[in-house]
Amino acid sequence: MIQVRRPIALDLGAMAGLLNAIIAQGGTTALTRPVTGDDLAQWMAFAPDRNAWHVAVDAQERPVGFQWIEPEASLPPQAANIATFVQIGQTGLGIGSALFDATRKAAKELGYVWINANIRADNEGGLIYYQSRGFQDYGIIEGYRMGNGQLVDKRLKRFDL
Repeated sequence: MIQVRRPIALDLGAMAGLLNAIIAQGGTTALTRPVTGDDLAQWMAFAPDRNAWHVAVDAQERPVGFQWIEPEASLPPQAANIATFVQIGQTGLGIGSALFDATRKAAKELGYVWINANIRADNEGGLIYYQSRGFQDYGIIEGYRMGNGQLVDKRLKRFDL
């Protein structure tokens, strides 16, 4: 059984490990360098009155996914950017759906009007996930240079609250 809650300090190391496995596998995230629990704590501290973080945990309280929204300089103030990460091998089990239910509610409470998803065009799983949540295509970023120098296209999707 999966439960979704706000992350606590004890979750950060496991969340970083989950994300690092995704980064190491490659092909789905624009992140290119490993992260630490301290990195995640710093990210959580960004715009704390305008962000919302959720972690999905299994019956043993082990993180199996996490998601957050936050303001983004390239977006209007009524829009939040979203990021979603689910443990490798655990996709398609409802973790992303449970996370998005909590995130959507938090976005409304924070006064956002819409949520932006900025997805690598070669991330088929991510594109399907956001499409299945009701996100609609609205733009493309061509030739986005990632931290490792690789160029990828990105698809922009929008979810109206």
